Amino acid sequence: MRIQALPAQLINQIAAGEVVERPASVIKELVENSLDAGATRIDVDIEQGGGKLIRVRDNGGGIHPEDLRLALSRHATSKIASLEELERVSSMGFRGEALPSISSVSRLSIASRATGQEGGWSVSSDGGDQFVDPVPSAHPQGTTVEVRDLFYNTPARRKFMRTEKTEFGHIETQLKRLALSRFDVSFSLSHNRKEVFTLPLASQILEQERRLAGLLGASFLEQVIHLDRDQAGLALRGWVARPVFSRSQADMQYFYVNGRMVRDKLVTHAVRQAFQDVLFHGRHPAYVLYLDLDPLQVDVNVHPAKHEVRFRDGRMVHGFIYSTLHKLLAETRPGQEIDRSTGEIRQV
Repeated sequence: MRIQALPAQLINQIAAGEVVERPASVIKELVENSLDAGATRIDVDIEQGGGKLIRVRDNGGGIHPEDLRLALSRHATSKIASLEELERVSSMGFRGEALPSISSVSRLSIASRATGQEGGWSVSSDGGDQFVDPVPSAHPQGTTVEVRDLFYNTPARRKFMRTEKTEFGHIETQLKRLALSRFDVSFSLSHNRKEVFTLPLASQILEQERRLAGLLGASFLEQVIHLDRDQAGLALRGWVARPVFSRSQADMQYFYVNGRMVRDKLVTHAVRQAFQDVLFHGRHPAYVLYLDLDPLQVDVNVHPAKHEVRFRDGRMVHGFIYSTLHKLLAETRPGQEIDRSTGEIRQV
């Protein structure tokens, strides 16, 4: 068989297989775009577990009307323009594949009003590689993306979707992860026109812990130790649950690197090693932790869905995480707690 160039729509649908696994994947990509646009409010509306409708609205900087069609083209992005910027990327997205991938397997529309523009504009696609020209649209500053009938034109993919309840559960989990990454943004989620949660901005630590309790439960907050340590260009902050709050499964572990949630073997090993002397076999620690370091020291361009990272000095990062958590756990014994405002240990 002769070599031939693939049609643009098929290229996008192949890319969608890597980026759009299920409705929750769409939420991740769209909400990350909103965060990159500087939004301070993000509202998510879901119908039928995301199979019928996913709508994400934000009050960010918006998309210039002349860029709307380009936003649906592969490898088109406002987030990087050179290899140097890629090597120290700080935005959540950067591949320029999310919107065209989503639009290739759904009926997608974007309405947006960019900062400084007098009115909004909208553009839509119907699962193909042809897009209509943008048209005027009444819209406040920010962007609304609607994704309807996900996988309607790829029936084999749609068959792999689970029940409405299961798919919505994945969406709720995904939005919780994102809400825990950005306390400076308010979030709301509704399903079938019923409010699931509303999270106001949380600038103070008590407000942040209120969000923690709302998303992870009051019992988690009652057992956490607040952490804020930095050393040699690395900073680790967040909340670690005492060993008495250990879990039978690793379902309450949230780790963020420069604001991006990751599932990293090096990080997981460092945390488990720090807990190995205080946890029974088969039990798992619970935590919400944030590691910040120079973007040059971490490569985020190693996974299509950006779930994984690669540290340039993994041994140093592992040692810092392990020693910080090990010391914290050793300092806090039964009958003691760390004052969250001063960092001092006190008897309780």
